[in-house]
Parts: sequence; structure tokens; C-alpha cells
Amino acid sequence: MLMNDSDRLQIGALLFPRMDQADFTGPFEVFSQLPNSQLHILAKEKSPIRDARNLILTPQEMLQEAPQLDVLLIPGGAGVNALMEDDEVLNFVRRQAAGTKIVMSVCTGALVLGAAGLLKGRRATTHWASHHLLQLFGATPEDARVVVDGNLVTTAGVTAGFDGALRVVAILRGDAAAQQIQLYLQYAPEPPFNCGDPKSAPHEVLRAAQQSIQELIRQRSEIVMRVAKGLKGH
Repeated sequence: MLMNDSDRLQIGALLFPRMDQADFTGPFEVFSQLPNSQLHILAKEKSPIRDARNLILTPQEMLQEAPQLDVLLIPGGAGVNALMEDDEVLNFVRRQAAGTKIVMSVCTGALVLGAAGLLKGRRATTHWASHHLLQLFGATPEDARVVVDGNLVTTAGVTAGFDGALRVVAILRGDAAAQQIQLYLQYAPEPPFNCGDPKSAPHEVLRAAQQSIQELIRQRSEIVMRVAKGLKGH
């Protein structure tokens, strides 16, 4: 899928209320370094939105103003719950996915792809707390930071968006281009604690994290089951 540097890349990212901004801003930092590319910051409306932690983000274009994209980025966050039943957004994702070179999700953005019917028969990953829901959309869940299945690139939680975006750059513009961006960003993680994954986190830390999002995951599970049932009916 390697493209010529002379081919202008159209990259679009979806913004929505209660998203996790780092799911967007991490990949944005990577993609913004790509020569001969244009980024489209998209939402249903152009009015400012608040992310899950009240950071204000301002979209540049409405969904219907987007050209056919080469890369479509779907972030995650608490707002995914509502997005999974938003027909306008899901129809937009389906239309773009039909002609795009890469569809990329970060964190629970994978569930939006699932709700759009794009995960059936595909390998995928997402945030650890929602990983078990992927199979309800017909996906084969993989315990990995980044999963590439054809034109579908899914990542684990939040910070994995950097990894996924660099992988997308490598696919479209080659390893050297991705390496140069990684070096410029000095992306060489040295986390202070070995607890960034449920397998390595202390039990009490994992338990506290699970309890803090217990209600969100309960509501999300109900929505996924409802949406997945509707997909099977079509």
C-alpha cells in the first residue's frame, strides 16, 4: 500500500463529545509531520466540543464537508457509548471506509467500527477494559498494542495511538518516514512504573481502575449487545 511522496494524503479525524483527546492528539502529532498531507478535523457540527476531561476542542469541518479520505482516524473515550447508536456518524464511517486506504481506531474507537459493521471477521484490539466486547461485533480480539488487518489498524488504549499512527505512516510512506517522525518526537517511552497493562499492574491498582469505570463499562456492554443484535438482523 506504499504511496508515492507526490501523492497528497487526505487524513481525517473524528471529534465527538466526551472523547479522550489524547486518542486524537497523539496520532495528530504524528500525522501532522507528514509532508504533502492535509488533515481534516471533523465533527457533526463545527461548534466546540468538550472531551471527557473538559478540554475544549474545535472541529474544522462538518462530516458532510469531508472529501474522500485516505486515512480515517476514530478516537475512543466515554463518548463512544453514544456514538455507537448515532446513525449519522456510523453512516459517515461506512461511506469513508468503503474508499479509504486505512481506517484506524485508537482505544475504544474500535467499538465505533464494530457498530458500523466493520469488524466482522477482522482481527482487532482496543482498551483492555472493553476488549471482551470486540467478539460481540464478530471480531477476533488480539491482545496486542497495535493490530493490522488489511486496511484496518486498531490500537489498545490511549497512548497506543502513537504506535498505531507511526505504523500507518510506515505503511503509506515507508519505514524511513515513520522513523524520522518518531525521532523528531523523541518517542522513546520509559514509563516510571511497570503497570501500564493489566498483566503487569499490581492487583490493587487493577482492581481500583476496574471499579472506577465499572458503571461506564456496564452501560457500554448493554449498548454493544443491543447494537450487535441489530447488525445480525440485517
